[in-house]
Amino acid sequence: MRILLCLFFIIGGLVGTKANYIMVPMDEGQSNHLKAYGIAYWVLKKDESVNWLLNYRGGSFMFPHQVVFENELRIRGVSYEVISDAQSTSILEEISSPSSNTDVMRLEKFPKIAVYSPKSKQPWDDAVTLVLTYAEIPYDVIFDDDVLDGNLPKYDWLHLHHEDFTGQYGKFYRSYRNAPWYIAQQKEFEASARKYGYNKVSQLKLAVVNKIKNFVAGGGFLFAMCSATDTYDIALAADGIDFVEAMYDGDGSDPDAQRKLNFENTFAFKDFILSRDPYEYEYSNIDNQLQDRGLREEQDYFQLFEFSAKWDPVPTMLTQNHTHLIKAFYGQTTGYKPSLIKSEVVIMGESKIIEEVRYMHSIYGNGFWTFYSGHDPEDYQHTVGEQPTDLNLHPNSPGYRLILNNILFPAAKKKKQKT
Repeated sequence: MRILLCLFFIIGGLVGTKANYIMVPMDEGQSNHLKAYGIAYWVLKKDESVNWLLNYRGGSFMFPHQVVFENELRIRGVSYEVISDAQSTSILEEISSPSSNTDVMRLEKFPKIAVYSPKSKQPWDDAVTLVLTYAEIPYDVIFDDDVLDGNLPKYDWLHLHHEDFTGQYGKFYRSYRNAPWYIAQQKEFEASARKYGYNKVSQLKLAVVNKIKNFVAGGGFLFAMCSATDTYDIALAADGIDFVEAMYDGDGSDPDAQRKLNFENTFAFKDFILSRDPYEYEYSNIDNQLQDRGLREEQDYFQLFEFSAKWDPVPTMLTQNHTHLIKAFYGQTTGYKPSLIKSEVVIMGESKIIEEVRYMHSIYGNGFWTFYSGHDPEDYQHTVGEQPTDLNLHPNSPGYRLILNNILFPAAKKKKQKT
């Protein structure tokens, strides 16, 4: 009997000290920040919720311990800590303190992800598909057919990257009009326009843009990078206006197009001036061009703003990182002029050296959008035809972390807005 009682107390003591939670730290001690997001997504797919600890050790993740979770962390090379129930309670109490700029965002479902990309091969990579693949987060590739056929509501999150929604084929006419990929893309887009009863690609793209706008208004999450940001708003502002030159759509443009722009239609930008030169590699003056920036690569950084985790949870989620200083990078749209951004837009990252916004978001209807300028966070000046970035060389990239913050955003349990 004494032996049985001793065993009972020993077993009881072991159960009482059993590790009950897994903590995935996201500070400088994390061996692979990017794959850590994939783990959080994978745990959500296993029907387990994840606590995102905002501003705590770089935006760490915590979830109940299971052997299968621990094994997956080891397989993917993600740093983690096994902690007790008492330790997790202590962490949550620390985070809830009114004096601490921290909070807990409960992630409850995995978002269905769509990437907007043409069927034809593109001579450049896409930072979002690169990082989704590396982080092992699944996604579907969709394009104009899927959007116009009404398939967007199947998804929670939509990504646009290096697209041209103005119908000017990226304004590559001067340099690449004889390139096989350019010719193939033009044929593909023109055939798609005819299929849906449009005379011009610009009209097709406007219809796509308006479908996406309705998707966001209905509660969808939109994330766009590079030229997909400014051309999206240009298309909205130019609804019903022909500002495209003959080499792109077969006839001349409206000479009064600039005056007719309607900035009430746009998400982010106002008062911009269109680039009417069809040979210029710019769409408008929204973008800070090379001559406007005047920075060397070693000087070129932008800073993330710090938000109140308890009062501003959305921008806080979107800026989680192990550093607030991010290496800048070029794209066809490199950075936004602050004077051309609407006042209601939340600026989340900007250069302190020059006047340039790099990262921003806002609400539209029941949904959210985020614009992130530049092309590839780990390739300073990516060129057409260059090899894709190998993220095995950049597992802790703070610039790529911003993309993945947006991936998990739709998984968050909605909180009541504080007043």
